[in-house]
Amino acid sequence: MYFLSWLSQLCRGLSRPIGRTAQPTWGSFSRSLALSSQRRIPEFNSFVARTNTCGELRSSHLGQEVTLCGWIQYRRQNIFLVLRDCHGLVQVVIPQDETAASVKKILCEAPLESVVQVSGTVISRPPGQENAKMPTGEIEIKVKTAELLNSCKKLPFEIKDFVKKTEALRLQYRYLDLRSFQMQYNLRLRSQVVMKMREYLCNLHGFVDIETPTLFKRTPGGAKEFLVPSREPGKFYSLPQSPQQFKQLLMVGGLDRYFQVARCYRDEGSRPDRQPEFTQIVDISNVFKHTEVRFLQDALSKPQGAVKAMCVREGANYLKKKDIESIRKFAADHFKEEVLPVFLKNKENWNSPVAKFILEKQRLELIRLMEIQEDDVVLLTAGEHKKACSLLGKLRLACADILEMNGMVLRDPALFSFLWVVDFPLFLPKEDNPLELESAHHPFTAPHPGDIHLLYTEPEKVRSQHYDLVLNGSEIGGGSIRIHDAELQHYILATLLKEDVKLLSHLLQALDYGAPPHGGIALGLDRLMCLITGAASIRDVIAFPKSFRGHDLMSNAPDSVSPQELKPYHIQVSWPADSEAERSSLNHSHHPES
Repeated sequence: MYFLSWLSQLCRGLSRPIGRTAQPTWGSFSRSLALSSQRRIPEFNSFVARTNTCGELRSSHLGQEVTLCGWIQYRRQNIFLVLRDCHGLVQVVIPQDETAASVKKILCEAPLESVVQVSGTVISRPPGQENAKMPTGEIEIKVKTAELLNSCKKLPFEIKDFVKKTEALRLQYRYLDLRSFQMQYNLRLRSQVVMKMREYLCNLHGFVDIETPTLFKRTPGGAKEFLVPSREPGKFYSLPQSPQQFKQLLMVGGLDRYFQVARCYRDEGSRPDRQPEFTQIVDISNVFKHTEVRFLQDALSKPQGAVKAMCVREGANYLKKKDIESIRKFAADHFKEEVLPVFLKNKENWNSPVAKFILEKQRLELIRLMEIQEDDVVLLTAGEHKKACSLLGKLRLACADILEMNGMVLRDPALFSFLWVVDFPLFLPKEDNPLELESAHHPFTAPHPGDIHLLYTEPEKVRSQHYDLVLNGSEIGGGSIRIHDAELQHYILATLLKEDVKLLSHLLQALDYGAPPHGGIALGLDRLMCLITGAASIRDVIAFPKSFRGHDLMSNAPDSVSPQELKPYHIQVSWPADSEAERSSLNHSHHPES
């Protein structure tokens, strides 16, 4: 498990603010392309206007003549100006004497966020005026010359992290949002993490970094795909939802240790993040087998029906009435399920809407099964097994947030806790047709060696060789051992999943040509960086993300295409009735003669 050990070290080492970005060091030909993690000052060539960055100057630079470029962050009394670039901040002293009137005019009249170039001398700040909060707080620049490189118009929002901005506005003007310290930190840290991954895999373990195609073909199973029209009538490319098949074909080709930082394209803009249900959920169906509580009776009378509960330790001391109401409303709004809170103030008193229906025998068995203490709160729900587990999984995280807001210390933000989730089922009943099966992971996942005989008799009981990696309660990666036997793969696709095997003839043929046993794992880099940085959304660790609906608010993509532009692709749009006006406008804009 060197992989997990390395990932844990990586998270601990990089989850702190960064200084200068590590620079590549080039050695002799025998060491070419080997990267050094040692930091050094970059050597600027004659084409670079600046001599230093705004964040690097210190007392050791006193007396040096420097040229800096950056955005005007702040101006005070037309005497001081703070200049910012992507490396940090530095204070500039605006000259006040008459001989430097032109320099003063530039620096005093340029709007904030204008780009300027200044040249001058590094001097010490006067005693008592040092700023310990700024890395450059011991020095300032006595300006001699200045040039306005680009004046800034009024901005849609201030580029300061403490200024509240809606996410829609941030995405619409993403190029401005990227100037913020937090976005700079997130993306530079992401770059460091990816570089460390490459160094670790390539230099230490002999992995090969290989790019796989972006244009592919439709494949069965998995997520919804984006289609790309071609100029051949009726033929489309598909953007790969993952490089799954290419992984396997590279293994067949003898590249047994391969990786890539891959783009995955899934038409799931409006879907929430999927999370594995691995929470401390207790099945208490047997306890309430003979209950008088109606909604518990109804749940247990149905196939796959179950009563589930989770215990919130010391919840009675921290959860307020409004918190319980919020929890119950969440369950009703998002899952259409009821959640019953059970308070045990002492062993004789149950403060709960269902207290009068809970028999003494049931009470004692519940206490034993869930190890309930006096100040604990039990959240109880009932319904279809998978749905009940999903609900309690979400409530576990919601309760943790509420408890921490109310003063309980639960999670150390500096601690990275990993776990593996294994022994998934290979197949699940289809939601729209429970009598048919679908892959729990993907159709290329190998069955557990001990369960292969069940494929032909009771396939729903077969375990898979699928594994998920979880960090601090969130899934950050998953993978599986793949099927390397063509006959077994054909049986699963054609007989059990009823897929068209012609779509995968290339893969089945490759498996027939001496394919070795193989497997893989894919890390969700965006989600991993979200956890490392503490960002609220994965959109805060991506340079140009899409909105929740899958739209690019900056460029207004996806956008309309005229019938004339679609003609070479042999496709036409079937417009909904409420889009007639838009279609008419589009046609008119491309046909001046109409």
